[in-house]
Amino acid sequence: MPRPTSDVQAFEAHASDADLDDLHARLAAARLPEAETVSRAAPRRWDQGVPLADLVDLVNYWHTGYDWRSFEARVNRIGFRTTIDELGIHFLHRRSARADATPLILTHGWPGSIAEFIDVVDELADPDDADAPAFHVVVPSLPGFGYSDKPATTGWGTEKIAAAWVELMGRLGYSKFAAHGGDWGGVVTAVLGGRYPTNVLGIHTTLAQAPPGLTTDGLTAVERQWTEETRAFYEGPRGAYAKQQATRPQTIGYSLVDSPVGLLAWILDKFAEWSDTDDSPFETISRDRLLDDVTLYWLTRTGASSARIYYESHNSLDPELRVDVPAAITIYPRDIEKCPRLWAQERYRQIVRWTTPESGGHFPSLEVPNQFTKDLQEGLAAVLSANR
Repeated sequence: MPRPTSDVQAFEAHASDADLDDLHARLAAARLPEAETVSRAAPRRWDQGVPLADLVDLVNYWHTGYDWRSFEARVNRIGFRTTIDELGIHFLHRRSARADATPLILTHGWPGSIAEFIDVVDELADPDDADAPAFHVVVPSLPGFGYSDKPATTGWGTEKIAAAWVELMGRLGYSKFAAHGGDWGGVVTAVLGGRYPTNVLGIHTTLAQAPPGLTTDGLTAVERQWTEETRAFYEGPRGAYAKQQATRPQTIGYSLVDSPVGLLAWILDKFAEWSDTDDSPFETISRDRLLDDVTLYWLTRTGASSARIYYESHNSLDPELRVDVPAAITIYPRDIEKCPRLWAQERYRQIVRWTTPESGGHFPSLEVPNQFTKDLQEGLAAVLSANR
């Protein structure tokens, strides 16, 4: 079994008591606005953003009930760091006990983090079903996220991140590997499959992005609706967060780094709107897991640096990029971007599995973890079979 090189070191995060005390003091002293002036009935009560009552409840739990140390300990059991192109990269590495395991890199997006995958790495590495594929799982924090370093110069877009992931996997002894991603992780995964076919065995993604300029000819009525919803999302007010972070990440960053309540509201708004729920994201995602994610952003002061991935990479995917390695694609019904298969196959030239589950949104590993894990296992099994 491959072992980390000397360039890879075990890493244990430990938030100081002073930092946690400061967080609690800020939460206790939070200045909140008045309640929203909209209907209090779901779903209209979210029309102006996070409702005051929901935020107050979550802030109180964050202050009095949430346990950061539990998540920190889980991360530290499989946490490592290495330096690539003078930037420190943090990652989780869960090796499988199975001799037939395949290396797999999972890439998160924004406003996600390694917290998205903490509950699924064990099942992916050592599945309960002996017939399911097993993986040596690697989960890096994107540059500017979590315990990875914050880039001090421009240039760390999705192309450079993909190159860094190839270097990372090589240092772990994995010259060939599979890749999965959603959100920005889906873009990085497409670049991995398109640029590094000698290293990447195949990909699984929940974010298929078609080349620009395609027409709706030949699409079903449902697929036409997908394209209209996706366009409306990015061109309308729901996409304002992306425009803000793509153009003024430093400006919004001051609030995100200075105010835990501001950071929580900014991220909670996305979890609420992008999840497959009727009202609250906590219909499917636990408060603890969302607070793991938000607290990681807070303690690492990455509100601004994480937003800069939009500045570096918004609309930057090469329109000519083609992914020739086997690809498994899953389109969840409440995701914010849904690509018709006819469009997807213009970029992903060897789609070996295409699924459209009945439930799930933008955060499937948190919303429907069992379904997500099974779908990922089956998708990558199809990918690996296509390589034989």
